Amino acid sequence: MNDQAYERVLAEVGPRLRRMRQERGVTLTALSEATGISVSTLSRLESGGRKATLELLLPLAQAHQVPLDELVGAPEVGDPRVRAAPMRLGDKTAIPLTRQPGALQAFKLILDPVGGPREQRTHEGYEWFYVLSGRLLLLLADREVELRAGEAAEFDTRLPHWFGPAGDESVELLSLFGRQGERMHVRARPRGQEG
Repeated sequence: MNDQAYERVLAEVGPRLRRMRQERGVTLTALSEATGISVSTLSRLESGGRKATLELLLPLAQAHQVPLDELVGAPEVGDPRVRAAPMRLGDKTAIPLTRQPGALQAFKLILDPVGGPREQRTHEGYEWFYVLSGRLLLLLADREVELRAGEAAEFDTRLPHWFGPAGDESVELLSLFGRQGERMHVRARPRGQEG
């Protein structure tokens, strides 16, 4: 939002507050008693002679029993859904679940069984994944680990690694990858709320 758009939103607050008060049949005096804001301040706020502040808007929102957004006419938030096209990468289908470029990226991966070599590779970063369905085979340095639906793994991608279906069926998983080595931290319950 640019400066002109901000000014326009702020200029509309006063008339919106006056309309809301009048539609509810509330006098400035009654609103002053309910909010603790002086009648003169309320009058200047409605006429545009006083800029709206959070200290003034919060008691007004409470008195009118409306969200703060309704008082200021906040613009609608954009569509939060991620609409990313699946990408086919050899035997993998990757569906991006994050749309902002950044340190941590999330993907849904569908890995098809292949008969080729299981070549381990290394690169910067840290990977965490959760198996949704199927069986996943993870080769990590000199270890072999099989994960089933509901299991998770995390590892430093500087270690030689390869992962794919453990059998002849596809496997689906959620993957979080941090190129800078960010690690995933999961807490079962907030601190201080012990069972």
